[in-house]
Parts: sequence; structure tokens; C-alpha cells
Amino acid sequence: MRDWQIDLLVRATGEGLDAWSSRIAEHGFADEPSLRDWLGEQGVTGYTQMLLVHERFGYPDFLRAGADELLDGQYADRPALRPILDALLGRSSEIGDVTVQARKTYVTLVSPRRTFAQIKATTRTRVDLGLRLPGQQPGGRLLAATSLGDDTITVRIALALPREVDDEVLAWLRRAYVANA
Repeated sequence: MRDWQIDLLVRATGEGLDAWSSRIAEHGFADEPSLRDWLGEQGVTGYTQMLLVHERFGYPDFLRAGADELLDGQYADRPALRPILDALLGRSSEIGDVTVQARKTYVTLVSPRRTFAQIKATTRTRVDLGLRLPGQQPGGRLLAATSLGDDTITVRIALALPREVDDEVLAWLRRAYVANA
């Protein structure tokens, strides 16, 4: 992601990371808010701003952590749910070219085009498989995805046991993949 942000910075401003880091060092910013304000005045926002702030003040632990560390952290206080995640990840390989991206509190499944699913241990007894299926109404096993906090994830399937990751779940996962590939 860092390389992508650096490329984005060059495309947006015409200057690379070293040039921006030198300019930031010359100003001697003591805190993030003042740096963010200054970068905003320079027209540097979003991911490129995040890159420069992290380069100046350090990267958060969760960005430096590897996938295994992130997953272990997500399930440290709910180890009984980890087999559900493992089952979902295992079955996801059956539907196509899927990239798994571990985040601090959830895992995303990404098609070659965009995110199509999110896996989150929402409670101590449930994992939610959120699906990006615009226009799909809740019904049957599909529930409203309000608990996932992401408007692009429209419905979810609540899973309490690994055996619930069945052919029906795989069919919904495949449908979300195809809709977003």
C-alpha cells in the first residue's frame, strides 16, 4: 500500500516522498493536526496525506503488523470463532481470484476489481460475513448489514459454527464475487 501511496503522491503533486519529507522536516511540525492542516493547504489530502503523516510521526502498530498478527488479535478473546474464519477463507478459494486482506478488526475479500465481502467477529459468539450485493434485500439467511458499519456491504450472514459455512454460504459468496468482478 505504501508504494501505491507514493505513486499517488507523485501523480497528484509532481513530487516524490523524499521531496515532501524534506519540506515537512524544514517546517518542523510538532504534531499531526498542524501537519495535516498544512498539507491540506498544499492540496495534499486523503491517502497521500496519510502517507506523509505516517512517515513523519510513525506508522500505527496495526499497519506494521503482519496478517497473522492481525488475525490473532481479532480472535484472541474469541478463539472458538477462529475456525469459522478459517472455513470462510478456505471456501473463498473455490470461487475465483480472491485476495484476502487482513485489517485490524476485520478481513476483506477482494475480487480483481474491488471488495466483495467482509468477515468480522462481530460478537463473542458470532462471525458476520458481509456481502456487497447492491439491491439485494434481506431475507432467509441474509440479514441487513447495519452492524458492519460500511455502506458498500449491504447484507450479511450470521455464522456461529464452522459447519454453517455450507454450500448456501458459498453460493452467496460466489454471487457477491461475480457482481463485483
